Amino acid sequence: MTALRVSEKAANIDALVLSLSDQGIPSAGPGQCVVKIHSAGVNPSDVKATLGAMPHAVWPRTPGRDYAGVVVEGPSDLLGKEVWGSGGELGIRRDGSHAQYLVVDIESVREKPGTLSMLEASAVGVPFVTAYEGFRRAGLRGEDHVVLVLGANGKVGQAAVQMATRAGARVFAVARRESRSYRGFASGPVTMIDASDGPISEQLRDLTNGHGADIVFNTVGSPYFEQANLSMAFAATQILISTLERPVPFDIFTFYRGQHTFVGVDTLGMDSVAGARVLHAISPWFEDGSLQPFPVMENNIYSLENAMQAYRSVLGGAQDRIVVRP
Repeated sequence: MTALRVSEKAANIDALVLSLSDQGIPSAGPGQCVVKIHSAGVNPSDVKATLGAMPHAVWPRTPGRDYAGVVVEGPSDLLGKEVWGSGGELGIRRDGSHAQYLVVDIESVREKPGTLSMLEASAVGVPFVTAYEGFRRAGLRGEDHVVLVLGANGKVGQAAVQMATRAGARVFAVARRESRSYRGFASGPVTMIDASDGPISEQLRDLTNGHGADIVFNTVGSPYFEQANLSMAFAATQILISTLERPVPFDIFTFYRGQHTFVGVDTLGMDSVAGARVLHAISPWFEDGSLQPFPVMENNIYSLENAMQAYRSVLGGAQDRIVVRP
């Protein structure tokens, strides 16, 4: 088989060396199966891991956390099944999905929804797993919840908007003037807030009669942290998944007087088995159309030979989902 290999971390994208390694088709061990990869998403964390941003990464390895493919070796009830998967260890602590074949534990694979193509299924992974886990831990209820999504036009932001509108929550999405329209799918109304029109918290409270947000999904971190805190209703929860700066101003008095909760979600800490549980939970929502996959455009599909272009595009902030297709 052919697989991408990264031998050592690179100081920057220009120093990154992605080589193609020709290996034999792998065999499944006890409790494992072999998946022939049809398509694999390229996430920012895939690229950052090759640049040494993940201290627990092993070298050398094949990158890639998300995939869709067909089981070609394993238990008879899985052979020939179209499956999908996503794991925080894949491509970081063990070989990942940017290859023709992938060996995974049997319990970490699930049949993909029949409504999704292989390309679409491979692009669901990290963004939807992150959004689901954040809302699960924050206790999203639905109609009686006001949800504020910061960075709503990013991939996790779009997944969060989809899940919140599906639950029936009253959803507000923050974007800046250059992208003031929401770019993704939603199954209910989404009220846009333009961050360049003034303090987000003031705009939100005006729109909610002073209530604020019961859940703030902060996909950006430090740039929005202060306004996110000011937007929180009494007993609200803020979900944090990323940041630019580590130190942030924090008012402890407001935190405990407001009975606030902070939820940190890092899907790198969720292995493929945990990812499979989430994909299994959201699969019926893709089947019934209440969740929609990200569109994968033809010009965003790369071969393994052209993977460096895909990595550069992702690191450069590509708005659309990027995949490699062996």
